Amino acid sequence: MRRKRGILGGKMDSALRQVIDDTLVSYEAVGGMNHTDGHNLPSKRTMGQICGQLLQVLFPGFHDEQPIHKRELGDLTEKRLVKLSEGLADQIAKSLQVADPACPKAKAKDVLMRFLQSLPEVRQLLATDIAAAYEGDPAALSNEEIILSYPCIEAIAIQRMAHILYVACVPLLPRMMTEWAHASTGIDIHPGARIGSHFFIDHGTGVVIGETCRIGSHVKLYHGVTLGARSFAKNEAGKLVKGGKRHPNVEDRVTIYPNSTILGGETVIGAGSTIGANVFLMQSVAANSLVYYEEKQLRIADKIGAPRELEWSI
Repeated sequence: MRRKRGILGGKMDSALRQVIDDTLVSYEAVGGMNHTDGHNLPSKRTMGQICGQLLQVLFPGFHDEQPIHKRELGDLTEKRLVKLSEGLADQIAKSLQVADPACPKAKAKDVLMRFLQSLPEVRQLLATDIAAAYEGDPAALSNEEIILSYPCIEAIAIQRMAHILYVACVPLLPRMMTEWAHASTGIDIHPGARIGSHFFIDHGTGVVIGETCRIGSHVKLYHGVTLGARSFAKNEAGKLVKGGKRHPNVEDRVTIYPNSTILGGETVIGAGSTIGANVFLMQSVAANSLVYYEEKQLRIADKIGAPRELEWSI
């Protein structure tokens, strides 16, 4: 029987065969990028769907194409939580089995139930976050506007849920959840961060909050704020030492204005303080401090006849 020619033609077939062979050699030579031991990893696509389902449960009627009537809410919530439970139980089991292939599925079920039981508490916290956004932004006209259009609510909601899995020592899933929110909102909050009530991130783009941050209640951040690590300890082999307190604490009723960077695990921003825009800070400040740069002299000149060195181009 005559062998069929490949869709790319005979000459291309041989070239493609070489590419395939070279790729297989790469799989053997370059480790750490292959997962071929027969155990399934959690699915990024599935976790994205689960995050969407979580938002529907947390904010019924706000992430739906069809209107929801109160009389339907009981049956709808039951269906949603059953579907969410089935999908998330499987993902939790896969995650736990990455670290321990013999991990029983019963453990995944226990983790799942604790996660689901936290939903009412998380909703109470999110209600305070929405209130903080309404009180802290004069442009906010209603709770509906905030839930539908403020990226911080989505990012905070997913982080608060991911934090529960993080505390339960579930690998992979918490970061997958917050990175899903990061991709959607531009706000990067590590699931390990502990965040109090009435948390508001105005605008939000470019905000980074590290794993070991401890944030109190009634804290307001603006866009571009980084709560990061100052330095990383290394062992005798020069490798980074994992864990440890690396990110700052921000106490109650603190406001941090745009593009400020606060670094270090020993850095504490005292309660009631205000950090001005564009501040770079690696030391603690006492409660009720105002931190800012002295304003540079501002000049306004007539462009006509101005020296050439004052003309800029973009």
